[in-house]
Amino acid sequence: MKLGVIGYGSRISYVISEMIHQDARCQIAAIVDVRKDEIRTALAEQGNTDVRFYDTAEAMLESEALDGVVIGTRCSLHTEMAIKVLATGLPLYVEKPVSTTMEDLYRLKDAYEASHSKVIVSFPLRNSEIVKQVKEIINSGKIGTVEHVQAVNNVPYGNVYYQNWYRDEEETGGLFLQKATHDLDYLNDVIKLKPVSICAMTSKQIFKGTKPAGLKCKECEENRTCAESTAFKTDGTEMWEYCAFAEDTGNEDSGSCIVRYESGMHLTYSQNFFARRGAQARGARFLGYKGTVEFDFYTGIVKVHMHHTPRVETYDFSLGGGHFGGDTDLAKNFIELMQGTAESRYPLEDGLLSALMCLKARESATTDTFQSLEWSRVREVVHI
Repeated sequence: MKLGVIGYGSRISYVISEMIHQDARCQIAAIVDVRKDEIRTALAEQGNTDVRFYDTAEAMLESEALDGVVIGTRCSLHTEMAIKVLATGLPLYVEKPVSTTMEDLYRLKDAYEASHSKVIVSFPLRNSEIVKQVKEIINSGKIGTVEHVQAVNNVPYGNVYYQNWYRDEEETGGLFLQKATHDLDYLNDVIKLKPVSICAMTSKQIFKGTKPAGLKCKECEENRTCAESTAFKTDGTEMWEYCAFAEDTGNEDSGSCIVRYESGMHLTYSQNFFARRGAQARGARFLGYKGTVEFDFYTGIVKVHMHHTPRVETYDFSLGGGHFGGDTDLAKNFIELMQGTAESRYPLEDGLLSALMCLKARESATTDTFQSLEWSRVREVVHI
């Protein structure tokens, strides 16, 4: 199976390695990337000299007989590149977020509805083993119907969002699109209800300051005492090279949203990017009348608390792989799509919905309004 790659970054190279591990017949045939000389050298060192390189996606799509295309560009190009692939009808794997602006989101939606491509969006959490266990418990009726959800993501590796290119909000679209897009997707998948409105708030209290724009950590006079310094680390974090306290450091460092669903039930979700060490947490509590099920990706523990009997059930999933085991299923499912043996378990419809929720959350935080989650070209707002 011949893969075409548009944007060969670290994330997509890992996903492709998972695909090849699943089926050795899956191989990179062609790559489009502005770093083609660097990538060619790196692949040659690995013994891979058969990959062809192109300057544009159009040239690759016109010249190659491909079985599927994977997109791993920077976020602002996901929509543009996906539209080009959708026009070919080829199976498509696209990284999240699928769009970073409302205009791009509607363009992508239109292109998808006019295409017959099968699409996988990079949402590994929904099919991780721990989330599948939570879904099984809820679907059994053990806790009753889910009537409230409390979700959290205390991210222990905030450096990436403030000390390298992710700090550019024009590129990322903000941290709802970068992080909450994953969590809202798996939460929607568990709840199985339609979200109808959202409101949100963000703060930037930590990663801001008066250091000069463009300042690099290694050039700062405080790099031996700063808690965010990467100038002298040897654990790989020195790649985050910019000052987290400079005047050009973008992105909020905490954010929360409330989502109302069609049944009247609501969900709360909160994320922050300065928790460290044991303060890390990522998971949710799903509350029904008969019981509560809670889990945390980092600990790998699922607990079921029965409300009317003195019983607590515990499940341990502490041994997880990439993205808590979900990356393996992503790779397997894309191979199945290329072979025509299965449907997408991570469809673009869900990627579009997650992006819509995140974009509306960002708009809510900016305008102090509730935002409708209906697909409408006319923005509907209700003032809080």
